[in-house]
Amino acid sequence: MSAPQKGDAPVITPNELAEADGFIFGFPTRFGMMPAQFKAFLDATGGLWKTQQLAGKPAGIFYSTGSEGGGQETTALTAITQLVHHGMIFVPIGYTFGAGMFEMETIKG
Repeated sequence: MSAPQKGDAPVITPNELAEADGFIFGFPTRFGMMPAQFKAFLDATGGLWKTQQLAGKPAGIFYSTGSEGGGQETTALTAITQLVHHGMIFVPIGYTFGAGMFEMETIKG
C-alpha cells in the first residue's frame, strides 16, 4: 500500500509466535477490519494451528482509526476470530478509563 519502511524495528515471522508466552496485537482499522497485511501474517500461521502451538496462550488486541466512525467495533469482532481459531485465550483490554471516557467536550484518542 506504498507505506514507507518503519526504520530499524525488528520484524517477527509467523513461526516465531510459538516462542512467546502471550500476545498483544495492535493494528490500524481498514474498512472495519484488520488491514490485509496483518491478515496475511495470520494466514501464514496455519502450521502453528495444525500443531496447536498457540493454544492456551493469552492474547489481546488494540487498534486505531482515523475517525470516530472508523469501524472500531467491527475491527475487534473480526480480529477475535483469528485468535479463537488458534485456541488462544482472548483477554480484552476493556473500557477501564473511568467516568472521563464519557466526556464529549474534546476529541480523545
